[in-house]
Amino acid sequence: MEKFVIRGGESLKGVIEVAGSKNAALAILAATLLTDEECEIDNIPLIGDVLRMIDILKSIGADVEWTGTRKLRIQAKEIDPEKMDYSSVGLIRASILLLGPLLTRFKKFKIPHPGGCIIGARPVGVHFDALEALGAEITQDGDFYYFQRGELTGKKIVLKEFSVTATENLMMAASLAKGTTTIKIAAIEPYVQDLGKFLNKMGAKIKGDGVHTIIIKGQEKLHGASHVIIPDPIEAGTFIIAVAASRGEVLIKNVNPDHLDLVLEKFKEFRVPLEVGQDSILVKSPTSLKACKIEARTYPGIPTDLQAPFAILATQANGTSLIHDTLYEGRLGYVNELNKMGANAVVCDPHRVLITGPTPLYGQEITSFDLRAGATLIIAALIAEGESKINEPHQVDRGYERIEERLRRLGADIKRIRA
Repeated sequence: MEKFVIRGGESLKGVIEVAGSKNAALAILAATLLTDEECEIDNIPLIGDVLRMIDILKSIGADVEWTGTRKLRIQAKEIDPEKMDYSSVGLIRASILLLGPLLTRFKKFKIPHPGGCIIGARPVGVHFDALEALGAEITQDGDFYYFQRGELTGKKIVLKEFSVTATENLMMAASLAKGTTTIKIAAIEPYVQDLGKFLNKMGAKIKGDGVHTIIIKGQEKLHGASHVIIPDPIEAGTFIIAVAASRGEVLIKNVNPDHLDLVLEKFKEFRVPLEVGQDSILVKSPTSLKACKIEARTYPGIPTDLQAPFAILATQANGTSLIHDTLYEGRLGYVNELNKMGANAVVCDPHRVLITGPTPLYGQEITSFDLRAGATLIIAALIAEGESKINEPHQVDRGYERIEERLRRLGADIKRIRA
């Protein structure tokens, strides 16, 4: 058992660099299974979910070699899904991204139900419907899903929702299907676009970068490719909120501001002073924060992964803020923990919370219920009076690389202890 121990009250100051995108890395690692040739992936974030995905690839026989601190060489020449580490699959939701690539390599295989954060209903049906439309047959027996197929054949497929991972699975499978696949209601998050760029480098023929209709002309074979993963927009947004809430001043480097258009507009509404460069953002100390409405939606809306961190700004803003997560009904578990610390937050229903501020926060022993809630509670503890202890730090490790070390370099009083 481990805990974060944080003594609040220190303003964050200095320079921090954003790591590679978690969501892009997970999809691109899965995509290396589409070829038996060598791929090289750079700017890989060294986080729990990504390292587990790498372990899964190794377990099925992929040859994986670290050629730099964050650079991998992967060759999936002789792989066998029957050797898959099912325990790791059950720990990360992103293991569902293996479905599309494995369908292109094998006529039958099985996989357990994917794991991940419990943040509400995230059915696998939209994935299965899309892959069945290409020619897969899917059955369930106990904890396993069984896949088999004849020839994968492209067609027009309308997704039932703007699902990032379902869009990615379909893009990967369709890249090696016979004929042309048209995906409508496709997700367009930066991670989806980054996967599309990597697939095209591998020889795929994908059109529709950044639009909700993607057209894929299937190829007989894909080849190896090299790719640098985009910076993580969620991590960038999290750091901006941490700096603003602590009334600090930090230069955040390795950022693509184009991936944060609406997020940056919301910071303006909150009256957070920012200087946005080509690949950096300077966050300055706000004099007074103003309450506003946060509505988490699919891209280019506010990411659901940032609605919880935005709640910390709301506790320090003048007035009442409404935070509405339109996507998931299980992402408000952090609110009770914030109220323990002194926040004035009322959960209206499973999707909405009203937060009135400004209220001082006080150190408490609290628990990370999921990845983004854990990051949120770290920010709360950084600005709270006194000492906080945060249980389940492994949740944060799934998406943020050595967060306590990086925050300490900005002046935070944070350490990890064994309980």
